[in-house]
Amino acid sequence: MGSLSGTVALVTGASSGIGEAAALSLASRGASVALVARRADRLSALADRIRGEGGVALVVEADVTSQEAAVAAVQRTVGELGRLDTLVNNAGVMLLGPVVDAPVEEWQRMVSVNVLGLLYTAHAALPHLLAAATDGRRKVADMVNVSSVADRVARNGSGVYNATKHAVGAFSEALRQEVTGRYVRISLVEPGAVSTELADHNRPEILETIRQRFADVERLEADDVAETIAFIVTRPRHVAVNELLVRPTQQQA
Repeated sequence: MGSLSGTVALVTGASSGIGEAAALSLASRGASVALVARRADRLSALADRIRGEGGVALVVEADVTSQEAAVAAVQRTVGELGRLDTLVNNAGVMLLGPVVDAPVEEWQRMVSVNVLGLLYTAHAALPHLLAAATDGRRKVADMVNVSSVADRVARNGSGVYNATKHAVGAFSEALRQEVTGRYVRISLVEPGAVSTELADHNRPEILETIRQRFADVERLEADDVAETIAFIVTRPRHVAVNELLVRPTQQQA
């Protein structure tokens, strides 16, 4: 894959799972990486690992559901690392269950993180990505929005999660059309079942249903998705990977 030397990437949800793996992958290819999430202790440990391997990492403790925090995270990245070439919008939550009698606060949390957090960060980053596409060494910039197979397949028991991921897909395609002529590539990554802590925040009865559903499926690892992201952002300037669905081999839907 191509080198990202001299570029700067910002990864949201970097404290675990796909975000952590993506940050490591991009750093290993030479990018300086801003690590954005709420859990500063985990970000610090990740930054130490990246620095120990010769990379550059910036810890940015932020909750991107706040527009002010999202803007500040981008501004600090540009201020301390000098530019922004790649945004990986990865922060997200998955709270499943029936619509009937659902705790509405779970819906509010998913909309806040999966939709508004992504929008706030994208909006703050776009001027810098457009600038990087004009004056950067690579003459191209990337925004990778991490969605889900739930963007494609609606399922009983995940209606609001489906709705948030459909929103990410629609936003990504509209934005792609808006800025692709200026060499800012907007890419949508839709993972299937991944072995991360994403499901762990569900209510116990929902978590048991998830476990049973995927009991016989060898799930993706976070590194598998991180390598997909790295593939996308290291393509030559004239190649844009607009959308990529990646499932475990055994996952049927």
